Amino acid sequence: MSLMQTAIIITKADGIRQPFDESKLIESLTNAGGTPEAIRHTVEHIRNKIAELTQTKPQTIVTTSDIYRHAFDVLRRESIPTATKYSLRRALAELGPNGFPFERYVSDVFKAWHYETLTDQIIKGSCVGHEVDVVAWNADKLIMVEAKFHNEFGLKSDLKVALYVKARFDDIKASGAIFDYGNDGNTGKHRALDEGWLVTNTKFTSEAIRYGECAGLRMIGWNYPARGNLHDLITESHLHPFTCLTTLSEVDKKNLLEHNVILCKDITPEVLKGISLPADKISAIRKEVSQVCGV
Repeated sequence: MSLMQTAIIITKADGIRQPFDESKLIESLTNAGGTPEAIRHTVEHIRNKIAELTQTKPQTIVTTSDIYRHAFDVLRRESIPTATKYSLRRALAELGPNGFPFERYVSDVFKAWHYETLTDQIIKGSCVGHEVDVVAWNADKLIMVEAKFHNEFGLKSDLKVALYVKARFDDIKASGAIFDYGNDGNTGKHRALDEGWLVTNTKFTSEAIRYGECAGLRMIGWNYPARGNLHDLITESHLHPFTCLTTLSEVDKKNLLEHNVILCKDITPEVLKGISLPADKISAIRKEVSQVCGV
């Protein structure tokens, strides 16, 4: 599909202004599983909307959020599963406003990799104690994770965050402490900390990435690294946050968060009945869960 580039300037979430590039929109729609016809309809709709806005109000600032909103509306009419996958990044942000649900989400990622996990652990370092968001372990490895949550796309985890996280894990390693995690706190195997990770739902600055790669800090963000980033983990392992579902209202999402629901697979008929949803809506939600999340 060959589509013209446009000279329209758009404003990104971080305030940077740049020309609107249709190829990036097409890539996002393709990654969401959009058909060629759905992609064509969406791009044409976006192009017409931008032209309409800029012609009637020349001083209008077109943002990436505007692009997303119009694209999502078209996709929802074309294919709910595609619209849901397209909304993944925003769905992660909806796990807020605080970072506790995101910590549980990161914990679920490690569980999918066959680790056992605990959240919100206080670990003694060489100098001070540290609150560690996620501790994950299996027979071979002990990992501690800082889960950095942002509910605004323009906010990135920068060099200061990477330095802070690396210093904390270095202090834990320097303590010489031996940890024993497992069922009832007893694995029969003692081990020191093997790895410290920094995981964020948005992006890293280029400085943070350079530092992490140099210092040996394992970092995962929305689009970093090129393979094995957060988007890849969600789509390849079917770890969709329940907030991506279009059949849920904002009230439904709030009620489900209060029932400790994080992943699509957590949404059972019993849970939906527990928040007093009618049978026809439960059926629609379960259908979308099956289509989108493969459960």
